[in-house]
Amino acid sequence: MDRSPHIAPAPLTAAGALDRCILALDLGTSTGWALRSAEGLITSGTASFRPGRYDGGGMRYLRFTNWLTEIDRLSGPVAAIWFEEVRRHAGTDAAHVYGGLMATLTAWAELRGVPYAGVPVGTIKRHATGKGNAPKEAMIAAARARGFSPADDNEADAIALLLWAIETNGGVA
Repeated sequence: MDRSPHIAPAPLTAAGALDRCILALDLGTSTGWALRSAEGLITSGTASFRPGRYDGGGMRYLRFTNWLTEIDRLSGPVAAIWFEEVRRHAGTDAAHVYGGLMATLTAWAELRGVPYAGVPVGTIKRHATGKGNAPKEAMIAAARARGFSPADDNEADAIALLLWAIETNGGVA
């Protein structure tokens, strides 16, 4: 049984940063996402993975898999993925959803050889606002101050994570 650790995204060096598509995700039922295209264009939004009334337990994760595949097909290929690494959840259901989405994401990335890494929430908040425990409103305000118009805190968090990845070369700078 292979126990090698996950593939960490290669640092975004000045030479390689402009021709790579990278994806940042705030995983949850309402997943915030931000994508920097190979041309440098940044787009963002939220995607809902709320199950329908008659959906089985795995449908949320199948829809997430299909969504990732479409992002890769339409905007990619995705060269690296960063996701918000949450260590504590408000409730059991949120923890279960996060774990399922993270497992789906990491399996999807492993199958395609796409490097991925989790970034602690405090690191993202500190980079965006200067405070590691910034509230949702501060994250939205920070994204707006940078010229973005996030619909909610999930999108703002994904934007902040993408900007962190770009500006710190994935935590190397």
